[in-house]
Amino acid sequence: MFEIDKLLKEVKRVHFIGIGGSGMCPLAEILLSQGYTVTGSDNNEGDNIDKLRSLGVKIEMGQKAQNIDGAEMIIYTAALLSDNQELVAAKQSGIPTFERSKLFGAITRMYNNCFGICGTHGKTTATSMLTQILVEAQLEPTAVIGGKLPLIDSHGIVGKSETMVCEACEFVDTFLDLSPDAVVILNIDSDHLDYFKTLENLRASFTKFANLATRIIIANGDDENTMKAVSSITDKPIITFGLDNKNDYIAKNIKYNRGAFAQFDVYHKDELLGNIGLNVPGEHNILNALAAIVCAIDIGASFSKISQALENFRGAGRRFEVIGKYNGITIVDDYAHHPAELKVTLDAAMKMHYNKVWAIFQPFTFSRTSMLLEDFANVLKIPDYAILTEIMGSREINTYGIKTQDLTDKIPDSVWFKTFDEVADYAIKNARKGDLIITLGCGDVYKVAKLIAKKYEER
Repeated sequence: MFEIDKLLKEVKRVHFIGIGGSGMCPLAEILLSQGYTVTGSDNNEGDNIDKLRSLGVKIEMGQKAQNIDGAEMIIYTAALLSDNQELVAAKQSGIPTFERSKLFGAITRMYNNCFGICGTHGKTTATSMLTQILVEAQLEPTAVIGGKLPLIDSHGIVGKSETMVCEACEFVDTFLDLSPDAVVILNIDSDHLDYFKTLENLRASFTKFANLATRIIIANGDDENTMKAVSSITDKPIITFGLDNKNDYIAKNIKYNRGAFAQFDVYHKDELLGNIGLNVPGEHNILNALAAIVCAIDIGASFSKISQALENFRGAGRRFEVIGKYNGITIVDDYAHHPAELKVTLDAAMKMHYNKVWAIFQPFTFSRTSMLLEDFANVLKIPDYAILTEIMGSREINTYGIKTQDLTDKIPDSVWFKTFDEVADYAIKNARKGDLIITLGCGDVYKVAKLIAKKYEER
C-alpha cells in the first residue's frame, strides 16, 4: 500500500496550500464528500474559493505558517516556490506533507473504474466531453478536469458511481502517480523537452503510464508516436480510434457545417453506430470526441445519449471560448500553446468565414519558445495578423537568451508589445466588423481578451 493511502485511512483533517487552483479544488471536494474536514489557504480570491467556502471549507487568504495549525495531513500545489512560508512550516512540522499529484493518485485508487486521459494535446477537451456525456446520461461520474466545464461550472464533480474520469498530465511525469483502470492516449508530440530532453524519453513515459492500466488501453491509432508507445504492451487489450479504416472506432463521412463544425458517422469496425454533430471546431475535436465516445460506450452510455451530449457540448473554459461580440467583432480565448495546438486551432479559425483573423499569442516558457522557434513562426503565419506579447517565463530563468522579437522577426507583418494594454489597444484600433480576435496561450493571455472586451464595453 502507498504511504498516503495508509495515512488517509487514519487522518480526518486535511489542509490544502493553494486550495483555489484548478487541480486542487476538485480533490478537496472529493475528500469533503468522503467525510474529511478540509481547510485551505490561497493568495487570491476566485470562483473556486467561493465554491469551497459555500461547502463549509475554512480558507485563509495569504500563505502563513499558522495556517497549518490543527492539520493531520497537508497537500500543496506544485506551483508554490520552495521558500513559501506555509510550505516551509509544513515540511518542518512533522505533519505528513504531500504534493498534489500524490493525493490525486490516492484518490484514483478509491474508484474501481478510473479513466486516465492523457496526451500532449486535447486532454481537457476530451475529459470534458466524456464528463458531459456521463453527467447527461445520469451515470454519476466523479471527474477532475484541467479546465472549467460550463455544464457543471466547475473543474470537477463528485458522483456516486465507481467511475472516475481524470485528466492525466505528463508534465514532470506527474501522471505516473495515478492508478488508472483505463488509459486513454490522445496523441504524443514533442513538448516539455526541458524535462524529457528527447521525444524518445517522452514516449517512454507514456508507455509507463499505459502499463499502469489494469483493464484496457484506448489509443489514437492515427498517431504514430502513440502507437509506438503502446507497441510493446501485450498483456491488456488496446482499442484504437481515428479516421483511418484500420482503427476499431472510426469517424467517416465527415462534413463541415457553418465553417469548422463537424458532422460525422461513427463506425465500430463495419457497424454504423450513428451520427455525431459537434459544436466545437476543427478536425482535432473529431478525434477528441471519438476518444470520449469509446470511453462512454465502455462505461455503458447509449449512443443516443452520447450523440445528444456531444451536440450540447460547447467547449471547456479557455478552449475556443467566446468571450463576447462587440461592433461585429468576435473575441475568443484559447489555451493553445504548442505549435501543433496552434495549428489546429488557427486552421479551424481560418475556416470559419471571418473577414480577418487576429491572433494574439503569448509564448510560454523560454525553453519551449527557443526549442520550437521555427515551428511557432510557421504556425503564426496562418492567421491574417499575429500580435505577440512578452514571453511568460513561468518557472524558468532565461538562460536561452530568447526574446519575443526573435519570433516576430520570422513572421511577416507581425508586431509585439510589452504590455497587455498596448496589445489590446492595437487590436481594437485595427480590427473591423466581421473579424475574429483570438488570444492564445496557457499563461495569463486570457486577460487580454477580457481587457479588449472591457474596453469595447466602455466605448
